Amino acid sequence: MDLLNLFVSSIFIDNMVFAFFLGMCSFIAVSKTVETAAGLGVAVTFIMALTVPIDYLLNEYVLKAGGLSWISESFADIDLSFLSFIIFIAVIASFTQLVEMVVEKYAPALYSTLGIFLPLIAVNCAILGGSLFMQTRVGLPDTDPKAIKSAVAALIYGLGSGLGWAFAIIGISAINEKIKYSKVPAGLRGVGITFIVTGLMGIAFMSFMGIKF
Repeated sequence: MDLLNLFVSSIFIDNMVFAFFLGMCSFIAVSKTVETAAGLGVAVTFIMALTVPIDYLLNEYVLKAGGLSWISESFADIDLSFLSFIIFIAVIASFTQLVEMVVEKYAPALYSTLGIFLPLIAVNCAILGGSLFMQTRVGLPDTDPKAIKSAVAALIYGLGSGLGWAFAIIGISAINEKIKYSKVPAGLRGVGITFIVTGLMGIAFMSFMGIKF
C-alpha cells in the first residue's frame, strides 16, 4: 500500500505542474494539440521512470556521504553529494538523447512537430525536480508515506511524477482545443487564458489532497 500511496500521491497530490509549477515552459508551448502533448508526455514519463531510479542508485552508492563504503572502508568519509546536480543532469541528458533518436526513427511526424522541445527535455526542470525531490525523500523516516527507501520506490515515484506531468499537459491541450471555438476576450487569448485554466486545474487537483489507501 505504501508504494500505491506514493504512486497516487506523485500523480495527483505532488503533481509537478500544479503543485510545484515545474516544466512550465514545455507545458505552455507544446499544449496546442492533444496529439503533440501526448507524445511529449509519454517521452517525459519514460525518461523520468528511468532516470529517477538510476539517480537513486547513484545517490545511494556513489554520491551521498559514505556511499562508496561498499568499495572499501577507507572511502567511508567521502561525500560527493555536491556533484548531484551535474550527475543527475548527465543521466537525464543521456536518456533524452536516446528518446530523441527513437522518436526520430519511428515517429518522424511527431519528431518534426515537437521540434526543439524534444531535446529540451534534457533541461526540463520537472525531470530534474523528480530526481532532486527523490533525493530529499531518501532521508525521511520509514513511517513517512513519502519516504523513498528503495530503487523500486524511486521507480514508482518517477513513473507517477511523469504520468502526473503528462496528464497535466494532455488536459490543458484538450481544453485549449475547445477554447479555439470559444469567445475569449482579446487580451486573454493565448498564454493568458492558459494560465487562468492552469490555475483552475491546480485548484481542482487540490481536491485529491489527503487521499490514502
